[in-house]
This record gives sequence, C-alpha cells and structure tokens, in this order.
Amino acid sequence: MVYSGIMKPIIKFADFEKIDLRVGQIVSCRVPSWSQKLLELRVDFGPEIGEKIVFAGVQKYFAPDYLTGKKAAFVVNLLERKMGEGVSQGMMLVASDENSHSPLFIEDTVAPGASVR
Repeated sequence: MVYSGIMKPIIKFADFEKIDLRVGQIVSCRVPSWSQKLLELRVDFGPEIGEKIVFAGVQKYFAPDYLTGKKAAFVVNLLERKMGEGVSQGMMLVASDENSHSPLFIEDTVAPGASVR
C-alpha cells in the first residue's frame, strides 16, 4: 500500500458496477507463519456468500486482535489470488497515505453481506 498521489485513469460507471463491495465481519485474524507482511482474515459475508479467506498486507500496521470482530468493506468478486502459501478470495479496503492506514470499518448495525455503494 503505497500512496502515489496520482489519480488513476477515468473509468465508465459500468466498469465500477462490476465491483461487488460488501460488508464483511472479520471472524478471525492471524499472522501466517510464512509471511511478514500479510494477515489472514476469515470473513463472514452473510448467508448469500458465506465465509471467505482474505489476505491483507497490513501486518505492519494492525495486530490481529484489533481487526477480529470488526466489520469492514471488502471486494468479494475478485479472482482468487495466490499469496505466499495461501489463496486470497477477496480484498479488504484500506484508506492510506504517507502517514496512516485505516480500514474502512462499518457500523455494527449493518449486516454482513450488505452491499457497499
């Protein structure tokens, strides 16, 4: 996660609509023994999607206990991606700049699996 300060190319709204953003509740979070960058999150996306494993490159910024139990925004329709010895089934959204990193946390009143628009 590097802040470049440069805006990416303009896209059509139809391109943005392809991204499925959902609320996920982080059921568990652990440091994989094989990585010094990633955290392995087990995330509940409600009954429609179920649970997915998401690897996030935030080990440097957050302890597993800090993320466990929280609700955050995720991309759920990315192709699975091999990351080290694991496979990530989504991506957690994190706002970042040169000085700080902040997951996009969601209020507890919103159910896992709810759409983010």
